[in-house]
This record gives sequence, C-alpha cells and structure tokens, in this order.
Amino acid sequence: MKKAPECKKCRRVGTKLFLKGEKCDSPKCPMIKKPYAPGQKPKRRKSPLSEYGKELTEKQKLRYWYDLKEKQFIRYVKSVIGKQKKEESAGDYLLRKIEARLDNTVYRAGLASSRSEARQMVSYGLFAVNDKSVDRPSYAVKTGDVISLRSGKKTRKMFDGFEEKMKNFNPPSWISLDKKNIVAKITGEVVIEEIAPPVEISSIFEFYSR
Repeated sequence: MKKAPECKKCRRVGTKLFLKGEKCDSPKCPMIKKPYAPGQKPKRRKSPLSEYGKELTEKQKLRYWYDLKEKQFIRYVKSVIGKQKKEESAGDYLLRKIEARLDNTVYRAGLASSRSEARQMVSYGLFAVNDKSVDRPSYAVKTGDVISLRSGKKTRKMFDGFEEKMKNFNPPSWISLDKKNIVAKITGEVVIEEIAPPVEISSIFEFYSR
C-alpha cells in the first residue's frame, strides 16, 4: 500500500505533527496554507466526530507522530496493557517503549531531521550501538547504550559541518550528544514531560478495547 505523504497526515488529523523537519517550522508548511483535511474544501462545514472517530484520530496522531505502520503500533499497544509498573500509567509506559526505538533515538539526538529519515539511515546501516552494527529501526536502546556512526560513514555529505550546524541544538535530557565526534549516549530514562505528543493517550487504549 502506498505511503501517504507526511503533510497530508497532519492535515487529515488536524494537528501539526512535525513530520518533515525544518519545513514544518517554515511558511511553506501545508498546515498553514491548507489547514483542512485533504480533498475537503475549506468552506465546507465539518460534522462533529463520533466518539469512535475521536479515538481513531488520536490513535492515528500518535502512529503518524512516530512514523509507525498499523501492525507495529498495535504490537506496542498490546505489549503494554497491564504490564506497566504500578506507579506508571499505561500511556507513559507506551511512550517509553516507542521512544526507545533506535530510529526515534537517532532523531531525538539530532542525527536526522525527521523520524522517517532516521529510519532510512538506520536501515542503511549507518549506525552502531555499543560498536556493533544495528540496522533494525525497532531495536530498543537502554540506559548506557552508545550510538555512533559506523567507521567510514562520517565522510557522508549529510554530516559535513555537523558540529557547527548543531551548535544551538540541545537533545532531550536523557541523551548526551558529542557533537564533535557525532556520538549519542543514553544517560537515563525518558522524561515523559519532555515528549509532549499532541495526543490524548487514553483514547488510544479505548479505541483498541472496542
């Protein structure tokens, strides 16, 4: 099945999900030019969503946010139901598990401009975890893991002047970034308050419990 363009995903759920990197912060963002669903005329009155429609929209928002296929997303949701720590909500546990993906971590560390690009880079074998090549985007990183470019990959044009380009970039608190050597280290657990996806997480579990 053909993958929907990222900008149409944002327009479909009515929320800017920042799927295209720098373009999302520019005046060229389609959410600014066309703040309505694809194929829908801007002046057409939109009927209120049903409860099911609201839950579906919230589910799609988070799935698009992390650039996951439906089957992948369902596996994550099912894997957390009833398995989180007593002091942690199922929603927080779900976010922690998805945030631990290698492709997401590469994006969070600033080594890619979007999760889609990060997934491609990981799949192409550009990165190593603890000096071992990993080309699986879903690989789960943990505290203490070190993510680096594989030998010879630093010469790629995309990393030219990396230190200068990233001088004003600060990764989230659980990731330490060595901008000079292009190395990221997981220093602790994901801080949920720093993630802030524009989603009502509880609706996702309600959707899949139907």
